Amino acid sequence: MEELKERIAGEITLSDSPGSAMKKWRELFGITQIELAKQIKISTSTISDYESNRRLSPGVGVIRRFVDALFSIDDSKGGSVRHGLERFAPAPEKQPPFYNIHDFVAPINGVDFSRIIEGKVLSNPGYLDGLKLFGYTRLDSLRVILEMSPSEYPKLFGSTTERAFIFEHVSNGKSPMVVVRVAPIKPKVIVLHNVTQVDKLAVKIAQVERIPLLSTKLDISEIESRLNKI
Repeated sequence: MEELKERIAGEITLSDSPGSAMKKWRELFGITQIELAKQIKISTSTISDYESNRRLSPGVGVIRRFVDALFSIDDSKGGSVRHGLERFAPAPEKQPPFYNIHDFVAPINGVDFSRIIEGKVLSNPGYLDGLKLFGYTRLDSLRVILEMSPSEYPKLFGSTTERAFIFEHVSNGKSPMVVVRVAPIKPKVIVLHNVTQVDKLAVKIAQVERIPLLSTKLDISEIESRLNKI
């Protein structure tokens, strides 16, 4: 747990927008400003000022209290968020070349995510507006299927399951959707990159799993450039 606390505190401290990073982690833990203010014993307006970057960057003491408060509140609710983060925490070794994990500085709405990548919604458009995405994982579809063992699958989620999977080198989308169907944990959004015709079974699986399925023709480097600015 201490390693996870240090990682969160380090991200906030080193961020170009520490207030946005604080907001991201508060929302990821599912904690309201009121709950946090009560735990830290400061006003909600102070927290709001930090998160909107109206105050100077918080000092080490404030960040330590902030992180401790996240874990204390989560533990009082059963510790589900902490356990999930520890389960999906990325390994320190270098990521394999067939996938890349990126976490956003601040969460993004599913509709905005679709707009940024110029996505075409193939299934479940009604779910997009209610989603908050905290990152994405770009995957080489074929290599993940052929080279990654089922036990390694959780590594694709980085620090949270609240993310989009962007599958590259896809023929018709059937294979990656079958993998998602049988996997114990699912991404919140799936993007098929540069697919001419999407298999009907892929769309059906997305509907059954209630996962918004998107396609995009935007160049993958442009997608990453746009998303990495969030």
